[in-house]
Amino acid sequence: MVIINAECEEVWTMADRGLWSYKEIAAHIKVQPDTVRSYRKHGLLPPPDVTEGGRPFWYPHTIELWVSRRPGSRR
Repeated sequence: MVIINAECEEVWTMADRGLWSYKEIAAHIKVQPDTVRSYRKHGLLPPPDVTEGGRPFWYPHTIELWVSRRPGSRR
């Protein structure tokens, strides 16, 4: 998702806004984005903090907390 600020002509992505997509979550936990999608499909991922255009996004803190509480987590 790209947001354009018309006044400043800046282009902001969701990552620039501090939100993570499947791609950023996957990189954080060292899996493929499809694995993260599967986690969500099976109810293993927390609900998204934001949904834009039907696409889910999470704040890093939400995911870091989820990671710390996952079974087998050593963090």
